[in-house]
Amino acid sequence: MTTELRNMNLEEIESTLTGCLNLKQPPIAISFTDSPPAGIPTHSGRVAAGCRFWEDAGAGAFATTADDHNRCAIGVYTHNLQASAEQQTDLMDALKVFGELGYVREEDLPQIPVLHSRLSHVIYSPLSQARLSPDVVILFVHANQTLVLSEATQQVENQVPPAMGRPACAVVPQVMNTGRAALSLGCCGARAYLNVFSDEVALFAIPGAKLAAYAERIAVLANANAVLSQFHQVRRQQIEAGMAPTIKDSLAALNG
Repeated sequence: MTTELRNMNLEEIESTLTGCLNLKQPPIAISFTDSPPAGIPTHSGRVAAGCRFWEDAGAGAFATTADDHNRCAIGVYTHNLQASAEQQTDLMDALKVFGELGYVREEDLPQIPVLHSRLSHVIYSPLSQARLSPDVVILFVHANQTLVLSEATQQVENQVPPAMGRPACAVVPQVMNTGRAALSLGCCGARAYLNVFSDEVALFAIPGAKLAAYAERIAVLANANAVLSQFHQVRRQQIEAGMAPTIKDSLAALNG
């Protein structure tokens, strides 16, 4: 674990993120490695796309290889896993269809993030069960939760997070390559393959190296948003009742 993560253990961080953001799904840790920790099981069963591992990891930790991703040529490509000849053919066939639809044009390809490094295994788990320092932490979020997360990004990174589209899996290399958080609106494929990826849900990905800093700011900002929401509700009621309150008047009503 990094020094930052030692200062706040993963169980505490998961509890902070889940409680402050009111998450319905556990934060998911993703780690890339050539040497999986002993005792981590391999993923059982087949999945149609690698993004499905994000949902399956909510139930426990497991390790995957390129073979486990073999039904998802796009995920193999974005995660820079060793592709088989069949996966290369699938990728070319998919890109041909995407091009014909105008979905992914040739000039769009350089804008899709691909992981810079190549490692043989990807480990998925609930954050609290991560055995390796997470490279990326995935949150399933709603719009009100992204409000707090975008404010945290501004304070931790002095920027606003990019909002990405297809493919959803590209948010992982985006965050790993840049070391910065990102919002993903997903893609139609991920929304078909994941039961938890409903219409109102988006993804927010945090770089593992900044996880403790994010947890600290999220706790502060979630509390501030809760207090200020009550303040604005009080002020709305006062003004709609025909009053002309000052800020001090509204604060007094809130505290009273």
